[in-house]
Amino acid sequence: MTSERQSECFVYITLPGSTEPITAGRFALDSNRRGVAEGRFVYGRSYLARADAVPLDPVELKLTDRTFTTTALNGVFGALRDASPDYWGRRVIQRHLGATQVGELDYLLYSPDDRAGALGFGLDQVPPAPRRAFNQTLELAQVQATADAILANEEPPAGATEGQINDLLMVGTSMGGARPKAVVEDEVGLWIAKFNVPTDLWNNARVEHAMLVLARTCGLTTAESRVVSVAGRDVLLVKRFDREKTNAGYERARMISALTLLRADDAPQARDHWSYVRLAEELRRACVDPARNAAELFRRMCFNALISNIDDHPRNHALIAKEKAWNLSPAYDLTPAVPVSVSRRDLAMECGDAGRFANAENLLSQSVRFLLERDQAAAIVDAMEAQVKAEWFGVARAAGITPADCDRIAGAIAYEGFRQSGTAS
Repeated sequence: MTSERQSECFVYITLPGSTEPITAGRFALDSNRRGVAEGRFVYGRSYLARADAVPLDPVELKLTDRTFTTTALNGVFGALRDASPDYWGRRVIQRHLGATQVGELDYLLYSPDDRAGALGFGLDQVPPAPRRAFNQTLELAQVQATADAILANEEPPAGATEGQINDLLMVGTSMGGARPKAVVEDEVGLWIAKFNVPTDLWNNARVEHAMLVLARTCGLTTAESRVVSVAGRDVLLVKRFDREKTNAGYERARMISALTLLRADDAPQARDHWSYVRLAEELRRACVDPARNAAELFRRMCFNALISNIDDHPRNHALIAKEKAWNLSPAYDLTPAVPVSVSRRDLAMECGDAGRFANAENLLSQSVRFLLERDQAAAIVDAMEAQVKAEWFGVARAAGITPADCDRIAGAIAYEGFRQSGTAS
């Protein structure tokens, strides 16, 4: 395996306003004397000498000539982990390599260059030119059939090319999840194609699209989306907001997940670090416009509570830097859920004094930490609740959701416990 032969790689970055990558530094991953995985990163001297050099992230890897080390996250720095593939991408890489035990460096090196953000990885000091033939939207039927085969642990269908299989490796964790997906291109740019799967409780493509539309009507900044029909099945297309198509190629924006900003990981014991309140404070330190970004995060927290989006974990929030300054990225992965309880729903992240309770009173309990006066925050909650209640059904039907699926998701919208007084046990 690559991880047995190779213990280091070069880290490339596409700088703001550019379409060509350059070498930013070198990353090494080994075991230390205690047998613990330890990662080391150092910026290249030529990169530090550039007037337009930018740090890889706003938290860990500042622009200095020191050697950074970490034993967290299996030795992988958060910004690098965010450029590594998600669950789906790892599954495809394992299939590609014919192995289930794959090292973290393998995941970095075998991921395609259409990963989230502006980073890339390779074994050559000079990065390769970004030349990729993306799947076209008209090829979605073949890509969908290939995804179905991988999901079922079957051989890809006849006609599937190695390139199409590799293209299913997808973007990094900060825009990812366990759902099969691929990057496709049309005349306006790049899109993430997300496919429905047999275990879906409803038409997920249309429901997620409808929630993104509903969020925009509530004043949130979201990723652009649309639904296309492919061989009689719906596919959700979400516009890549970390890429900008130009005549010279694609400009790339740096991107890190909220998981990295919170200095947390996916382990159950790290869940105590998953917090909207803490994230708001980190945004205040990292972003160029703290008040705007913190208020946007508050509105997203409220919207997630109102649609019972209990999958709002820190990988589903991100920071993005198209120039030098960092800001909260557009919202994505807005999906409702209908748990058994009608009196209490918990978000994935702590949102107030009562922990993760998706309740209006709880959301307001820490509004000052979002740089909002309580009456300002209360007005946001009241207005959004009224709008969601009044408009969700019309938005859903306009997005092509069937009446039966509307009935299935109805219990997720402004559920009973959202206005419950006091704290729920």
